[in-house]
Amino acid sequence: MRLRMWWARLFTICAVVALCTTGVRMMKAQEAAAGQAKAGSSATGPQTIKGYVIDSACTFTKHLKKPISPDCAVACAKAGSDLVIQTEAGTIYWPISGDTPATGQNDKLLAYAGKMVSVTGKVYTKGGSKAIVIDKVEAAE
Repeated sequence: MRLRMWWARLFTICAVVALCTTGVRMMKAQEAAAGQAKAGSSATGPQTIKGYVIDSACTFTKHLKKPISPDCAVACAKAGSDLVIQTEAGTIYWPISGDTPATGQNDKLLAYAGKMVSVTGKVYTKGGSKAIVIDKVEAAE
């Protein structure tokens, strides 16, 4: 009888330890997932990127490396298409508003449509996409 009680107590202690260990592991996993979620939508300090201001649809559907012409990019933007910044390496940055509710950014880029620019602002990365809150834009050489 004593042996049976001893085994029952030992089993209970082992079960409690296992539950505690599992709980700690779960908390660490949740903390790691939260850290990855923050990293998944990371922002960096001000950066300067150089690229072409191009119509978002053309860069994807026509696989353009640079705009066909400034007139074409302006016409697309005036028709409602978003302008993006595409680097020579092919990376696309979506200009976004730093405000909520967000506003379109074509007004800041329309004068540079179809041209090479140097843009400074806060860069965000999420799920493979890149975005920039524009602080300054100027024509590049």
